[in-house]
Amino acid sequence: MTNLELFSDQPLTPLHFEQQAQARGFSAIAGIDEAGRGPLAGPVVAAAVILPQEFELKGLTDSKKLSEKKREELFPLIRKQAAAYGIGLATAQEIDQINVLQATLLAMQRALKKMRGKADYLLIDGITPLPVDLPQQTLKKGDSRSLSIAAASVLAKVARDRIMLALDRQYPGYGFAGHKGYGTLAHRQAIAARGPVLPHRLTFGGVKEHLELT
Repeated sequence: MTNLELFSDQPLTPLHFEQQAQARGFSAIAGIDEAGRGPLAGPVVAAAVILPQEFELKGLTDSKKLSEKKREELFPLIRKQAAAYGIGLATAQEIDQINVLQATLLAMQRALKKMRGKADYLLIDGITPLPVDLPQQTLKKGDSRSLSIAAASVLAKVARDRIMLALDRQYPGYGFAGHKGYGTLAHRQAIAARGPVLPHRLTFGGVKEHLELT
């Protein structure tokens, strides 16, 4: 196997996968990513972003590699420069009903439907394709390999963090503003002491053990 074959699936430019799709005749390539699969509380949020062909935004990468301040700075810039974008979510109740993977796919489909422009090709972070009738490609660690997916990851993360800040005001005492619903020690202790509330995922370990407190 040659070195070229070894690394043939690695991006040559930040828009490598988008350009590959364009070379095949597609013109509206949407990057899709989610935020919030792992937390004990709150929705899973997904975003879909179609970038213009000439796109450059300094500092844009996987949202997990960015500070909260940088994500907040990029959020309006991505929305302004994107050819189209959409943000969708699936609630904690839907996660409990259909499991977090299916809820993630549902949130992604909702994000696609909320875009003003229609995608003709999808680049999806992860390994699970969407059950939609569109050509698509899944990419492991896609948020570090595709600018479209990176842009979607930032929109999804910021949108979800803002939801968790609102839930913190609605349900004080759980610390949602700080841990954003993730299973920190302080969050687990609050659930054990107070019992779960509406934003909690009742089928998740760390929550379901304390349902008798509700």
